[in-house]
Amino acid sequence: MDFSVPEEHRLIRETVREFCDAEIAPIAQEIEDDHRFPTEIFDRLADLDVMGVPVDEEWGGLGGDQLMYALVTEELGRVSGSIGLSYAAHVSLGSKPIELFGTDAQRERWLRPLATGEVLGSWALTEPNSGSDASDMETTAVRDGDEWVLDGTKQFITNATEAGSVLVKAVTDPDAGYDGISTFIVDPDDDGFEVTSVWDKMGLNASPTCEIQLDGVRLSEDRLLGEPGDGWDQTKKTLDGGRISIAALSVGLAQGAFEAALSYAKEREQFGQPIGEFDAVRDMLVAMDRKIERARLLTHKAAVMYDEGDDVTRLSSMAKLDASEISREVAEDAVQVLGGYGYTTDFAPQRFFRDAKLMEIGEGTSEIQRLVLGRELGL
Repeated sequence: MDFSVPEEHRLIRETVREFCDAEIAPIAQEIEDDHRFPTEIFDRLADLDVMGVPVDEEWGGLGGDQLMYALVTEELGRVSGSIGLSYAAHVSLGSKPIELFGTDAQRERWLRPLATGEVLGSWALTEPNSGSDASDMETTAVRDGDEWVLDGTKQFITNATEAGSVLVKAVTDPDAGYDGISTFIVDPDDDGFEVTSVWDKMGLNASPTCEIQLDGVRLSEDRLLGEPGDGWDQTKKTLDGGRISIAALSVGLAQGAFEAALSYAKEREQFGQPIGEFDAVRDMLVAMDRKIERARLLTHKAAVMYDEGDDVTRLSSMAKLDASEISREVAEDAVQVLGGYGYTTDFAPQRFFRDAKLMEIGEGTSEIQRLVLGRELGL
C-alpha cells in the first residue's frame, strides 16, 4: 500500500499552491467583504489548465483523476473557501455529469467550454420546499411536440449568476417516483430562465448562491442529458464524486485555519514565551494536526477507489462527513488560539470558521450522510 502522492500530482499541487499563495491569499478577505465573484482568478485557473482536471483531454480537460482533482480543490480551500466551492461545483456538478452521461455532441457543445474554463458550470437540484429530500421535486419538464418545457424554482444554486450552463433536475413523469426525474442542460440565456436572488450568507460570499426561476423554458431534445427518468441515478453517481470534492475542500479549509493558528502561536508571546509552548495551546494544535491528517487520508482513499472504479458511496459519504466536521472543529479551535484577534476580520481563522459550517450542510447534511452510511451497513 503506497501512501505517497504520484510525482505528476505533486507538480500540479505545487503549481496551484504557488498560485494560491501569490494571487488568491492577498485578496481572500477582500472578495468576501465585497461579496465579489473573482472572475480574474478563474481566468487564471483556466490558464493553468485546471478547470477540467478530471475531464478527458478529448473534451478539453487535463485528463487527470479524482485524486488530482481533490488535491487542487484542497489547495484552493486552503486560502479561499469561496473559490474552492465555486471551483468544486463547476467541476463535480456542472461539468463531470456531461462527460459521464452525455452524448459526444453534448460533450463537444457544452463540456468543452467548461473543461477549458471558457465558461463556468452550475447544477440545480435543490428547491425551496425540498431541503434534504431532494427527490421531492416540484420543477417539471413537459413534452410539447419535439421540445421540453421547464417550469419551477431552484434554490441554493452555486455559480448561477456566472454560469455558461446549468444542469437542471426536473420531473418528467410524476407517477414514477425516483424514476420520473430527468436532467436538462439549460443555457442561462434561454428565454424564461432568471436568477431571481443572490443570497447573503454567513460565509462563502465570494461564491454566488442563487435562486433561479424557470418560467416556460423551452428546450430541444438534445438538451436532455441521458434518457428520460435517468436523473436520479445520475444524481447519486454525481454525488459520489461531489462528496469527495467537498471532503477535499473541507481538508483545505482546516489546513488553512491550522496554518494560521500555528504561525500565530509561534510568534505571539505571553508571560515571556510563545503561546505555542504552553500545554493548552500546544495540545490544541497537535489535536488539530491529527484531525486534518485523518480526514486527508480518508479523502485520498475515497478518491483513489473512485479512480479504480469501485463503489464509493460509503467512502465518499464517510469522507465528506468526517472532513466537514473536522473542518469546523479545527477552524473553531484556530479562532480560540488567536483569542480576541481570531474574532476579527484582520485574521483568517474567522473566515475559515464561517466557511467551514457549510461543508456540513451542502451536498447532503451530516445527518443525511449518517443515513447513507447506515443504509450501506444494511440498517
